[in-house]
Amino acid sequence: MSYYKLKNGMKLYYKDSGTGKPIIFMHGWASSHDVYSEPIRLLGNKARCISYDHRGHAKSKSAHKEQVTIKTLAGDLNEIIEGLGLNDVTLVGWSMGAGVALSYIRDYGCKALRQVVLCDMSPKQLNDEDWSMGLYKGRYTKATMEENKGKSFMKLFMKFTVGAAPKYKVLPEPLLYIMLRKKLHRSKIKVLESLARSLKEEDLRAVVGQITVPLTYFYAVPGSLFTPKLADWYKENARVEFRSVPFKNSTHKLIRENPEKFALELEKLL
Repeated sequence: MSYYKLKNGMKLYYKDSGTGKPIIFMHGWASSHDVYSEPIRLLGNKARCISYDHRGHAKSKSAHKEQVTIKTLAGDLNEIIEGLGLNDVTLVGWSMGAGVALSYIRDYGCKALRQVVLCDMSPKQLNDEDWSMGLYKGRYTKATMEENKGKSFMKLFMKFTVGAAPKYKVLPEPLLYIMLRKKLHRSKIKVLESLARSLKEEDLRAVVGQITVPLTYFYAVPGSLFTPKLADWYKENARVEFRSVPFKNSTHKLIRENPEKFALELEKLL
């Protein structure tokens, strides 16, 4: 197994395969680099594909000696890009990974990037009187966040999972609980809690207008966590060449559901 050693001594698991222009793949909250395994396999040697596990996740589970925020993960990404000597990077971020991409651009700019691909993610999670394209298609507000304080992490995680993939609604709650408890063993819960708070505190809408390389938005239709209307919002607020790609009959799990299309659309961008 390959690990990238950060300046603070902690190690992130990563995979580096293929040749050509580099693509960095960043996974979502409570996920892992594995979500990209099939698209990377399908891309073959059409690009140099780099995927890794964020701090507190999967094979990077032990990398959590300090509080982990979206800004922390953006710093990790910068270390990887600089440490591997990368430039002309296609940066792909799905869900939380898209938030990391925007945070990276805010803090480090686009000088190392060739293009950015954001996948099914809102630049602002919390909905309010001026914003209705956040989490749960406009239903998650600051009041919701306050109501959730003190609630069982597992209960909230179950709600999130069903929201992202409605097919799980048919599972009896005890069975869903067992399935998700097993999945959570791969991640550090305190890191997940910190990142969930951090995501909800971020407002990255202004960053979209600061992107200076081509921007593409992959989104699910009809979607589950986020509204497809975000594609129009990104188009209106991007100041660069913009392209949107709908993944029809898909949920937030669009990569797992459509790996062939995901790989094909990335290949087109290359």
